[in-house]
Amino acid sequence: MSTTLIFLVLSSYFIVLILIAHFTSKNATSETFFTGNRQSPWYLVAFGMIGASLSGVTFISVPGQVMNDGMGYFQVVLGYVLGYIVIAQVLMPLYYKLNVTSIYEFLEKRFGIISYKTGASFFILSRTLGSAIRLYLATIVLQLFLFDDLGVPYWLTAVITIALIWVYTFKGGIKTIVYTDTFQTVFLISSVVICTIIISQALNLDFFALFEKISASKTSSGGSMSQVFFFDDPMAKNYFPKHFFGGMFLAIAMTGLDQDLMQKNLTCKTIGDAQKNMYSFTTILVFTNFLFLLLGGALYVYSNSKGIELPMNDEKVITDHVFPTLALNNFGKIAGVFFLLGITASSYASADSALAALTTGFCIDFLNFNKREEKQRQKLKLIVHIGFSLLFLIIILLTKMYVTANPGTDLISLILKIASYTYGPLLGLFAFGIFTKRNPKAILVPFICVLIPFLCFYLDKFSANLFGAYKFGYEMLIINGTLTFVFLYLSSFFTTKKSN
Repeated sequence: MSTTLIFLVLSSYFIVLILIAHFTSKNATSETFFTGNRQSPWYLVAFGMIGASLSGVTFISVPGQVMNDGMGYFQVVLGYVLGYIVIAQVLMPLYYKLNVTSIYEFLEKRFGIISYKTGASFFILSRTLGSAIRLYLATIVLQLFLFDDLGVPYWLTAVITIALIWVYTFKGGIKTIVYTDTFQTVFLISSVVICTIIISQALNLDFFALFEKISASKTSSGGSMSQVFFFDDPMAKNYFPKHFFGGMFLAIAMTGLDQDLMQKNLTCKTIGDAQKNMYSFTTILVFTNFLFLLLGGALYVYSNSKGIELPMNDEKVITDHVFPTLALNNFGKIAGVFFLLGITASSYASADSALAALTTGFCIDFLNFNKREEKQRQKLKLIVHIGFSLLFLIIILLTKMYVTANPGTDLISLILKIASYTYGPLLGLFAFGIFTKRNPKAILVPFICVLIPFLCFYLDKFSANLFGAYKFGYEMLIINGTLTFVFLYLSSFFTTKKSN
């Protein structure tokens, strides 16, 4: 694809986003920014959440990962389903009953101000790191296939990427994002479907023949690329119970205890609409993740059939570069255009909602926003929004330095690993608040929530010495949350106060 075509496609895309922002942010107040005035249609929220949940990392890393792990990631996706049921039936009714803007207000009502601030702080840490790393992938694709040819340095690419998000979210906030995410999810799913169809046609294979071809292909470890379930080795990271139950608790923590995704649900008119949204979202998400894995297998079948040399570094395939390289260089202009739109949509749909949620969380949880005048609210909201935009930029640049120093980094595993440490304390706090009537020793809560992730990091790092050949996978989140729960329970013996 030519640089001119890429520039025109992306320019047109962002013009549409800015137009959507213009029409949805008319007469917007701070309440519009944070809650969408609780008037969002549930079906738009459900569809748009797909883009916000998947991100550019899923768009690129999940297909690339098939070379090493087959379709084992689908075990995690199946675990998500159980997690989303828990969210719909346990957490969402709680949030609607309390009528919260920030979901961490539950911790204040249940435990007091210290636990509330601790939970909100861990969300800010988790979402800032995760979203900035996800957005990094979009900057890399733009740099490789557009800005390098224009002689633009990487740091400026990162600045432009952040600035574009800021332009269309700073006024309308979550109300705008419900509509822009719906628009972006259309391109995300379309790009995967179109690229898979183009590969099938290029190989003269129908869907079933393509899947058979993928099944006959081998991963780097010698297994079938279509293998989903792994029951053989309890010590391995991809052992089914680890992936399945890890996926369940990842969904609960990264969706149900995350202000970003819950903020969208809380814009629905009623709890019934919000639950319909969650179940619809779950169904679409499972189907979409399967499409990504199918596409991943198809990419390697195509490259092997055509004798295409894959991007390498130190004799290892750079799996995160496989999809963009083939889509932009080998599949033709239509696939290239939809790939660009898909990676842009997935990255921006995730990052824009995160930026709005972080702004919401910081304003509500730390700046006593609800007690201020509207004029003062608007000014503070703008300052905080700019502040988090700059923080995203710094993390993106640091991620670039890390990946450069560690070639072959699997970003989706890195993000989920970070989540297992940073969301664990939130999981323990909410579980303790919901399932017990005890109160932890307030002053000990921040120390417990900081200590446990470091303890889990130690267990993971030295697992070979401590537990033989055992390797921790996504179940580390469960261990993290459980240890937090236990320590909170022990601390409750130092206080006599109990919840009613």
